[in-house]
Amino acid sequence: MRLWSIHPKYLDRAWLLACWREWLLAKKVLEGNTVWYKNHSQLNRFKAISNPSLWINAFLTQIYLEAKNRGYNFSKNKIEIIDTIWIIEVTDWQIEFEKKTSAW
Repeated sequence: MRLWSIHPKYLDRAWLLACWREWLLAKKVLEGNTVWYKNHSQLNRFKAISNPSLWINAFLTQIYLEAKNRGYNFSKNKIEIIDTIWIIEVTDWQIEFEKKTSAW
């Protein structure tokens, strides 16, 4: 599971699609809708904050909007649209992890 912190506008098509799938999986995990990935290290930063589902949906909203802007047809009904942009602290470890595992 890769939960990138970078804004979706910087991702190419393949990474944008992958990001959408990964964040949807994270949403399912945090909402208790899957038995897989419950203890994945990438979810720890969301488990530590109040209302992680809100944060996940906020980022998924940004991915959805970027995809829509590019003319892609992502399923809006899979997320709750969050109009407010939320900022979550990104650790040095997270940045290094993302540099090693992504195309940015």
